[in-house]
Amino acid sequence: MFLKFLPLLSTTLFYALYYLISTFKFDVQILTASVPYDYLLQLVVAYVLYALSKRVWIFLVIHALLMGLLYIGNAVKISFFGGPIMPDDIFALQSLLLILNGWQFFTLAIPLAAIASLVLFNFSMRHWSAYLASMAVILLGLTVVYKPDTLLDPLDSYFGNSVWDQRSNYVWRGATLYSLLESARYFAAAEIIPDADRAEEAADKLLAATPKKDLVANTFAPRNIHIVLLESFWDPNTLKKAKYKQNPLSPEFRELWKSAEYSHALVPVFGGFTANSEFEVLCGFPVVKHSVKFERQMLNDVPCLPHILAEKGYRTIASHPNVPVFWNRVNAYQRMGFQTYWSLQDFVQDDMNREFMSDSTLYRQVLEKISGSMEAKQPVLDYIVTYFGHWNYPLNESRPDKISSPSKIEEISTYANTMYYKSRELMNFINDLRKRDPEGIIVVFGDHLPFLGENFAGYVESGLLTANRSDFSPTMFKTYVSTPMLIIDGKRGPLKVGSLPLYQVPKLLLDLLNFNEPSIMDYAAPLANMRVRTLPGLHFNRLADGAVDMCTEPPYSEACQLSSRWLENISVVSNDLFMGRQFTRPKYTPEKPPEPI
Repeated sequence: MFLKFLPLLSTTLFYALYYLISTFKFDVQILTASVPYDYLLQLVVAYVLYALSKRVWIFLVIHALLMGLLYIGNAVKISFFGGPIMPDDIFALQSLLLILNGWQFFTLAIPLAAIASLVLFNFSMRHWSAYLASMAVILLGLTVVYKPDTLLDPLDSYFGNSVWDQRSNYVWRGATLYSLLESARYFAAAEIIPDADRAEEAADKLLAATPKKDLVANTFAPRNIHIVLLESFWDPNTLKKAKYKQNPLSPEFRELWKSAEYSHALVPVFGGFTANSEFEVLCGFPVVKHSVKFERQMLNDVPCLPHILAEKGYRTIASHPNVPVFWNRVNAYQRMGFQTYWSLQDFVQDDMNREFMSDSTLYRQVLEKISGSMEAKQPVLDYIVTYFGHWNYPLNESRPDKISSPSKIEEISTYANTMYYKSRELMNFINDLRKRDPEGIIVVFGDHLPFLGENFAGYVESGLLTANRSDFSPTMFKTYVSTPMLIIDGKRGPLKVGSLPLYQVPKLLLDLLNFNEPSIMDYAAPLANMRVRTLPGLHFNRLADGAVDMCTEPPYSEACQLSSRWLENISVVSNDLFMGRQFTRPKYTPEKPPEPI
């Protein structure tokens, strides 16, 4: 008789324990009004799991791990990135496991492996209740996959749904119902591959919406392009409460950046998902959803920047000192037109900060590798993704701490010291490049803001952000995605580009080369008097007067109505190009590349 109440007891115990940990350790609290039905749903899960279990003690272990993953896992994700676990995070799991080391790896890997192993080992169909539980699980699974609106329509109508504020969805509904509804929403919102008529109609609207420029009959002029994506590169001196005794950024970099009027990239991510910043700067399309474009939404060979330049005789090279399969880069780089990909095993690991190769040795080795092409006057697209600067900001013995702060947030000091070295190594590289390649185009930018403590703690301390993304002001949203950017146009020096969405960089680079042929970058050219920055579930417009117009939920402003229609067409063309039949792929005959001089 006691065993029949075991799921009730375990659910009560684990729910109370994990609720307290989530609340007091991570400051993530499910609303009190949501706790009763969240608890009851979790109790149903417990009895289903119990019915399918062979041994009681294994059931308890599985239940503890499963609830821990659901409640503590979501709390950790919210505290780090501002939002709970999404279905797309499952596809990013492989990359996450590759990047973690030591206790971090085992903290995530052991519960996942244990749950899978124990469920298989403990599975049983010895009682009628097991057949009933199996039928319920299968029925629910079929509904989620094939008829998701059956769940979404009534429950969204009752609870509401904020597309852009997933943290609020989580605390309003509780972990169990949130996970169920977002799984159903994932299948309901599956990407639609457009037919020819829909794709071409969207493409025509995008091209018509772009302000026309006077065409200048300039000849294509190939120059070397060096693009450097800087891991977590940002200006720590913005943190006024950090009270650093010296500016962490190199004075030489700051002077160069000042000459560009402190231009910024508006990036698509915060604290991670570097691959989405890569996608934008290489392919010229905005990321609009919470997913990694390289993982599942880049199925075709596409004329991104590397492909276009390779057709013009460029040698196209990507360099990143990480394992090559991370974020599916092997396939993604090939599909966008890179001829060569140098990953960790292609470099001498002679200056490592734990597992992160220093920027200085990376820059030096890349220059050694491409020097032959540069000397032979073959134009090069030299794309570098740095790894040094990744959380939790380790330094080796040759890089002692130079910066200190009275802040109790550990990352405030560790990150500043990382930027001390990272910015100086960058300036040495830029100076070297400008001497070797005076007419080369150099692009450097941060891929996303750094992680500075749970719930944006470092930013909250200095008043840059609030602990809850739901409370961000328009200015905070811009801060949330703004990283330093420099675009150096050869001897003409840094360009003053203001706050530039990252996906509009490739078009700018082609313009600097006098590339006058049609390209996929034409579709996402800037709208008149505004620049659009997308984020999962929302976007904002950077207007001509510098104001930030937030577009979260209707009713929209006039500018938001315009940008929303534009983004709908962008999504259609993007799906056609990267996953569909490429009806909107520009039709042109590539010129014969010039012979090397």
